[in-house]
Amino acid sequence: MLAEQHRYAQSLKQLEKAERVIPLGAQTVSKSRLTLPPGIAPLYATRAEGCKIWDVDGNEYIDLVAGLAAVNIGYGDKEIGDAVITQVPNGVTISLAHPIEEEVAQLIVDLVPSAEMVRFGKNGSDATSAAIRVARGYTGRDHVIVCGYHGWHDWYIGTAPTRNLGVPLDVAALAHSVPFNDLDAMEAELKKNPTAAIIMEVMTLEWPQEGYLEGVRELATRYGALLVFDEMVTGFRFANGGAQEYFGVTPDLSTFGKGMANGYPLSAIVGRREYMLVLEKAFFTGTFGGELLSLTAAKTVLERIKNTDVISRISAKGEKLTSLVNEVIDAAGAGELVSLQGHPAWMFLVWNPEIGEQLADLKILFMQEMSKRGVLMIATHNVMDAHDDEDLEKIARAYAETLPIILEAHRLGDAHSRLDAEVGDLGPRVR
Repeated sequence: MLAEQHRYAQSLKQLEKAERVIPLGAQTVSKSRLTLPPGIAPLYATRAEGCKIWDVDGNEYIDLVAGLAAVNIGYGDKEIGDAVITQVPNGVTISLAHPIEEEVAQLIVDLVPSAEMVRFGKNGSDATSAAIRVARGYTGRDHVIVCGYHGWHDWYIGTAPTRNLGVPLDVAALAHSVPFNDLDAMEAELKKNPTAAIIMEVMTLEWPQEGYLEGVRELATRYGALLVFDEMVTGFRFANGGAQEYFGVTPDLSTFGKGMANGYPLSAIVGRREYMLVLEKAFFTGTFGGELLSLTAAKTVLERIKNTDVISRISAKGEKLTSLVNEVIDAAGAGELVSLQGHPAWMFLVWNPEIGEQLADLKILFMQEMSKRGVLMIATHNVMDAHDDEDLEKIARAYAETLPIILEAHRLGDAHSRLDAEVGDLGPRVR
């Protein structure tokens, strides 16, 4: 173990203790050693504030992970925190429904083009699974087409060969994955089976080609499938009404989460009334669906989104960061290795796949060197309103110091030897 690893001494000790009682030592794969290699990056944090996070070793970082894009305003926002604290003595999970359920639902209806009715869950997989149940219940069909990542439940994860352990083959056979921006592939699947739903992420790193989303909308209507937009990340990040507002295409159902409550655990399935009323018979329920602290946070967040320019500010900050980093990439001559792709509020660092066998080590080396320079980043710029100009400039400087190391390692072929720890098996990334 090299001296630099002592930067993460407490993270390594905490991992050892946690793995005695928690598989992988963390509750979320993207926060575990399968994503953050021990000795290379921090694993455990004690607190977060604004756009900063502090690990258990006391190291400070500008956070570009943002709670896996769940935090769009910033950590510890006073208005949100004060509202939640005010609610605490009045109950968290109580024995009757509460008026705030309708209040938050109405805010979503006011903002989101596809929303006429709303039901709440706690995480993204709750909402996407509910959408598929609604589509199957409404259409009487079993098959679904998937395009993107839609959570951990059997109906979807059976399509992922590296993550489908424990999924019955008969269940997996009902979902069919198609590539983004390929209408021909989507229609070919629609022709094979009576399809209940097309569920898709509206955008990740790749922009929809001209007419693509409109084409998907037309295909869904023509073949009698419900169109579901999975807006877990794009919702309340791309535009006030999500990517469907941004691109001007309205689905039948949509799913939201993450930034809806600035990191409080809440998700939602929304859609046209005739489809949503299926949930009066199809079973989708949970003790914590009406949990009051998350709904209070969501009410505060959504009122701010409705009444201020916070979402456009996030995009503007993302545009500035993209511009700064692109300047660094150009100045370093690193354009043949890496590029930025996606929407400014959710920008991906994309590596040239032709790099070859060094690619995995170069990605880890990048994470290692950015972490040393006080930037917590996995693969995306998940910009928050709390990032200010100074933060964005510090991130760009970290890139400016890191990329020459990456370029030299690539040129000399010694990326692996530059790692501060031996890296075990890493899990397949969601992205």
